[in-house]
Amino acid sequence: MNRKLIRPNFSEIKEKMTRETQRKKIHPSYDTFAENYYYLKQMNKKTPMIIVFNDGETIEGQIEWYDRNCIKLNRADNPNLLVYKRSIKYIYKLEDKKEIKKSTKGQSEKKSTSEKKK
Repeated sequence: MNRKLIRPNFSEIKEKMTRETQRKKIHPSYDTFAENYYYLKQMNKKTPMIIVFNDGETIEGQIEWYDRNCIKLNRADNPNLLVYKRSIKYIYKLEDKKEIKKSTKGQSEKKSTSEKKK
């Protein structure tokens, strides 16, 4: 009786292994979409925002819409603006500005009362 030895074809296995390793080497995306989430949240709530430009100029308004390069800002008493993102230094809520003023005012009052006691 003559038995035949069955061997697997190793070239096919090697090809499968290289395909699997190539799939595993895909790097995660650098986009977190946090900026998009923030803009959508402020648009839905119609939060009054302050935009500070690179030159220090500030404007107030509500974000109506945005895209990759621009933000459209609605302003109550002034015309609406289309602002390029590359010209923006930073953005913050108008409410945050009021809270900062209150906290600094409270600290200065505490200092003046403590100085009077001395």
